[in-house]
Amino acid sequence: MTRLLLDTHIWAWSILEPERLSRRVVAELADPSNELWLSPISVWELLTLCRKKRLSLMPDANTWIAEHLASAPLKAAPVTLEVARELGRFQLPHRDPADQFLVATAKVFELTLVTADQRLLRLREIPVLSNR
Repeated sequence: MTRLLLDTHIWAWSILEPERLSRRVVAELADPSNELWLSPISVWELLTLCRKKRLSLMPDANTWIAEHLASAPLKAAPVTLEVARELGRFQLPHRDPADQFLVATAKVFELTLVTADQRLLRLREIPVLSNR
């Protein structure tokens, strides 16, 4: 069993554009022995993208998110004090706050981050599953 934390784009692609996922990622997401985790930071990030008009979810962002959270076997990765403290223990090569929270969450809860983000694929602090 692998405990997989979905990066925001992986979660969105798995629903909206599954053809963007690699065969390996599709297989890992479909494997019933794996646990799929999602951070509330990813929900916040999707809502932010919708607010900035960089993404459109139908019929609206909140309904779309509620429907897909209810229909998927995702575990919530809580934002805890320990996650917040972990943010100060590493330095990412960029300042994206969502990425920082996802990396800290993966570290604290011993999760493998599933991502296509080149900057995150080079991390040594956490295990990463590449969508390449």
